[in-house]
Amino acid sequence: MICEKIERIQAEVRASALRCGRNPDSVKIVAVSKHVPLATIRAAQECGQSIFGENYLQEAAGKISQLNSNGSLQWHFIGHLQSNKAATAAELFQVIQTVDRLKIAVALNNQATRLNKQLEVLIQVNVGREAQKSGVLPEKAEALLREMQPLTALRVRGLMTMPPYGQEPEASRPYFQALKQLAGQLAKANLFHDNEAVELSMGMSGDFAVAIEEGATLIRIGTAIFGERAR
Repeated sequence: MICEKIERIQAEVRASALRCGRNPDSVKIVAVSKHVPLATIRAAQECGQSIFGENYLQEAAGKISQLNSNGSLQWHFIGHLQSNKAATAAELFQVIQTVDRLKIAVALNNQATRLNKQLEVLIQVNVGREAQKSGVLPEKAEALLREMQPLTALRVRGLMTMPPYGQEPEASRPYFQALKQLAGQLAKANLFHDNEAVELSMGMSGDFAVAIEEGATLIRIGTAIFGERAR
């Protein structure tokens, strides 16, 4: 069952990419595995899924210790991160997608330096300006990236966003367009680790096809692979 769902998502990703003239290999699926039992994640791994996203550090720690013994999986942290949890996050994850303030960036950099590790990060941008959501406001993203330039243990790969919830996938398009435009401006200012290959993490189970059309390189898929879970 899991294999069938993953294969279906892969086929939809390929079709969406080809439809807009993109290389399907430029889009990676992050399987959002919060509240998913080990056996189910292992089944997804056996079906070829190698990137997983987790929202909660304590939950993720147990999974990663049991599933990642050979280092074949890549783990992305996609939840809200507090600076006092930076040590755990830096140790467990290869990518932190939710950096949105300098305090978090400094804490992660200090811990990555301690671990002698290069930690990849994305800047979370609150494109919808929703008070209940984390993320730097678009007009403050450049200042944050400039403040982060001295943090040499961090590789700022790109941007991430969660648009306002909409009933229809098309409702997300303006927010995806805004994130891509912002990424282009920041790349022109040479503020990413690789300004020629900027990651855009946007799009979930309900709107990832639209996200791909607007330039997503990472799509975060949970429900379409693992089904409904408690939030």
